[in-house]
Amino acid sequence: MTASDSALRRFLFGLPGVDAVGLEARAAALGTRSIKTTAKAYAIDLAISMIDLTTLEGADTPGKVRALAAKALHPDPLDRTTPRTAAVCVYPDMVATAAASLAGSGVKVASVATAFPAGRAALDVKLADVRDAVAAGADEIDMVIDRGAFLSGRFLKVYEEIVAVKAECGTARLKVIFETGELSTYDNIRRASWLGMLAGADFIKTSTGKVATNATPANTLLMLEAVRDFRAQTGVQIGVKPAGGIRTTKDAVKFLVLVNETAGEDWLDNHWFRFGASSLLNDLLMQRQKLSTGRYSGPDYVTVD
Repeated sequence: MTASDSALRRFLFGLPGVDAVGLEARAAALGTRSIKTTAKAYAIDLAISMIDLTTLEGADTPGKVRALAAKALHPDPLDRTTPRTAAVCVYPDMVATAAASLAGSGVKVASVATAFPAGRAALDVKLADVRDAVAAGADEIDMVIDRGAFLSGRFLKVYEEIVAVKAECGTARLKVIFETGELSTYDNIRRASWLGMLAGADFIKTSTGKVATNATPANTLLMLEAVRDFRAQTGVQIGVKPAGGIRTTKDAVKFLVLVNETAGEDWLDNHWFRFGASSLLNDLLMQRQKLSTGRYSGPDYVTVD
């Protein structure tokens, strides 16, 4: 099916069409589940452990990255029972700083690459970006697909770029970002999900967090269905990472319910599910403090990212 553009197009357009009304209704219904007391405490700790704590700004400095790494290691300095985050995600030039700060901790170093966030660069430039990040100590690479190629039907080009990036990753895990807000339709998101998985993605990821529409319950549900179906057909398990727009504990719990009810318990682990949502961590910490003390501390009691 990947031998030519036409063969790949036939496969992708042969996937079942998405019932948009049904998809959104199911996502909304699952979002009404009520999670209380011990289950909520478990969900909060699980969500904290799934966060890729991220700084992707032009004003990033080594000091900011070291501070973010310290927060990843001890999200609540006053409560050392708080789980560590899954990873710290930075630009390639900040990977060495993050790696030195996190050495031996188990917290992963992730790096965006391939001309993030637009992906507008020649393939050799993208591959050099990946090589630099891996050489500096990145455990994970978050790449962006060429949305222009995808939307114009050049699926084989997108597939071959993912394959080439995966080869440069070595032992680093590869997250493939679709920028779902630019793909326009649920059918395109389903096709992109299968294209990424066929090309060797270890994770499929909704968004860069740099556009207006990022992760939503509906597009994440659709991607969870894709990884579930892919494992059923191939035996290969792929992770999912919604990114952008997930800011509250209530939001995070909704996404965890989606994971449990769609893909299943096997994905309720930070090896297979991540949140790309740094601002989410502070709300999770405030809710965690409220559960343990009975008092709502407010944002002044958590560090500012």
